[in-house]
Amino acid sequence: MDAKVPTIAVYCASSASLSPEYYEAARQTGRLIAENGAAVVNGGGKMGLMAATSDGALAAGGTVTGVIPKFMTDNGWHHTGLSRLEIVESMHHRKKLMADMATAAIALPGGIGTLEELTEIITWRLLGLFDGNIVILNLGGYYDPLLAMFERAISENFMKADHRGLWAVASTPEEAVRLALAPCNIHKFTQKF
Repeated sequence: MDAKVPTIAVYCASSASLSPEYYEAARQTGRLIAENGAAVVNGGGKMGLMAATSDGALAAGGTVTGVIPKFMTDNGWHHTGLSRLEIVESMHHRKKLMADMATAAIALPGGIGTLEELTEIITWRLLGLFDGNIVILNLGGYYDPLLAMFERAISENFMKADHRGLWAVASTPEEAVRLALAPCNIHKFTQKF
């Protein structure tokens, strides 16, 4: 990726059996990223919301880089029509390279892998290892339980109140892309070890 091009890491489901509105939102997210002159980096999968996001960006003339572990390409799980496919050794390398390439991140609905990616990038922002915007696309209230968990962690002093500033919440793809591409307010969070 060209360092001058904003690049949004999109974390989302690879499941192939989701409600149609999720696929439409993923395609729209990819399209909007491309239409706003930004690039997509994702996990490079050929199914689910991951593929829909890629296809939406590519159809709009955008650039998509997939980052995928070798064992997944060995199993044929990779999207073959991306602008670029980076094959890495492990899931850890995948997440690190995606974060290194990204200037922002959006999390669409997903399962355990998406939750892991989202919470890791939030942690990296807290620790100063990632300095981009992080947006949770809360389609239909999907992430309400996670957001409630964050609030409980704050209320019980597991997290500081200003940690709410580590992420933003959007309810539409348009809002998510706008928030991801907004100037990032670099803030030092109060974390004492």
